[in-house]
Amino acid sequence: MMRSLFLQGPSFDGYDGGAGARYQMKREVKSFWYPTWLAQPAAMVPGSKLIDAPAHDQSWDDIKHEVDGMELIVLHTSTPSFAQDVKCAELIRARNPTALIGLVGAKVAVEPDKSLAATASVDFVAREEYDFTILDIAEGKPLAEVDGITWRAPDGSFVRNKDRAMIENMDDLPMVSPIYKRDLQIEKYFGGYLKHPYVSFYTGRGCKSRCTFCLWPQTIGGHNYRGRSVAKVVEEVKYIIENIPETKEIFFDDDTLTDIHSRVEEIAVALGELGFGKPGFPMTWSCNAKANVPRKTLEILKANGLRLLLVGYESGNQQILHNIKKGLRVDVAKQFTKDCHELGIVIHGTFILGLPGETEETIEETINYAKEINPHTIQVSLAAPYPGTFLYKQATENGWFDNSNSLLTDDGNQIAQLSYPHLNATVIFDKVEEFYKRFYFRPSKIGSIVWEMLRDWDMMKRRLREGVEFFDFLRRRKEAA
Repeated sequence: MMRSLFLQGPSFDGYDGGAGARYQMKREVKSFWYPTWLAQPAAMVPGSKLIDAPAHDQSWDDIKHEVDGMELIVLHTSTPSFAQDVKCAELIRARNPTALIGLVGAKVAVEPDKSLAATASVDFVAREEYDFTILDIAEGKPLAEVDGITWRAPDGSFVRNKDRAMIENMDDLPMVSPIYKRDLQIEKYFGGYLKHPYVSFYTGRGCKSRCTFCLWPQTIGGHNYRGRSVAKVVEEVKYIIENIPETKEIFFDDDTLTDIHSRVEEIAVALGELGFGKPGFPMTWSCNAKANVPRKTLEILKANGLRLLLVGYESGNQQILHNIKKGLRVDVAKQFTKDCHELGIVIHGTFILGLPGETEETIEETINYAKEINPHTIQVSLAAPYPGTFLYKQATENGWFDNSNSLLTDDGNQIAQLSYPHLNATVIFDKVEEFYKRFYFRPSKIGSIVWEMLRDWDMMKRRLREGVEFFDFLRRRKEAA
C-alpha cells in the first residue's frame, strides 16, 4: 500500500474548500464543512493521512513537510479553488519529485483534459465516484488499468480510461468519523446555524431532483439515490457518541435525506432509541430537506431528536422554480414551513439570486416571501454556473456570463457571474446585501436573536462574533462592488 496523503490545500483566508456541493467561497459568517469526499477514500487506505488546510488555517509552510516521503498525494479541487490547487500541486512536485499526484472533485471530473493541461505536476485526475479508484491506485495498480481516471502517459499524451461503475452498495464504504477523529480538530468546523462542535457525514449519495444549478448530482453523485443501511448509519452515530462525545449536533449531509419518507422515519426512530430527543441527552441532529416533507414525517423526526432542517427554497417565484427544475410548489413550501414552525423545528433557509428568469420584481417577491415564511436564519447566494451543470450550459449558449471566467474575487468572495439583458450583474450583486438587511434588520427578527442569546451564554458569544463577521462581510461587498 502506498504511503498516501489526502489534502485540501491551503487557500484564501476563511475559504471553505470542503463545501462540496455547496458553494465553495467565503460566507457571511465564517463556516467550514468537513472534507467528507476526501475522508471517505482516506478511510479506505490503511496508514493514510488527511489534511484540511483551510479549516485549520494552515499555509504551505505549515504543511510542506507532510508531503515528504509520500508516494501518493490526492488533492481535492473545485472550479473556484483550481488555480490555487494547481500552485499547491507544483509546490508538492518541486519538494517530492517522485510522488504520484492526483486531483479529485467535480471540476476535474467534467474537465479532465483541460485540468491536466493546466500543469505538468499532476499525473492523473479522477472522474465519477473516486473512492475505489483511489484505493486501486494506492494498492499499486498501474494507471493504465484503473477505471475512472484520465492520466498523463509517458509521452505526455492524456489517456482516458473507461468509466468507473457507480457504487451500488453504500455499505461497502467505511465510516468517515474515525478519520475526522484521527486527523482533524473537530472544533475547527462550524456553521452559523449548527450547534458547535458538530459532525457531519452522508447516509447516502445521489439526488433524484434535477435542479439545474446543483453540482454533485450532475457531475459525480448522480440522480439515483443510494443509501447506507439504517444499521450502518446507526453504527456511525454510535461511534460519534462514544468517541467524539463533545459533539453537540450530527448533521446528515445527504443532498435531500427526507426524499424517501419511510427511510428517514426509520433512521429517526433508530436515533430515538439511542436517546436522541430524550430529556438530558447531550446531542441533537439535523439534515438537508426539500420543502415538501409531509407533517406526519416531520412529527416523527421531531419526536426523535431532530432540531433543524437546512432547506433550499431558492426563490419565491413559481416560474423561476420551474425554470430551474426544482420540482417544488411555493404553496407546498409555505405549508411545510408552517408545519415546522408549529412543531418547533428550526429552519435555515437558503435562497439564490440571479437564476434564469430573475427580474427586480422576482427578487422583491423572494425577499417578501422569505420574510413571510420567516426561517430562523438564511443564506443568500448568487447563482453560480459551475462547469458540468445545466445552468452552465444555459449560460454559455445564451451569453449570460458577465465577462468573467471566475466565480470568486481574488480573495475568495463570490461574484455575480450571470448578467441578463433586463437585469445587470451589478444589480443582482447589490440585491444580496439588501436581502440580508431587510430580513435581519426587522424588530421581530432582532428580538428573536437577542432572546436566543439571552438564554444561552455560548450562543451569546457566538452571535456576537458572527455579528462582527456579518458586518465585515457587508463591508467587503461594498469594497468589491
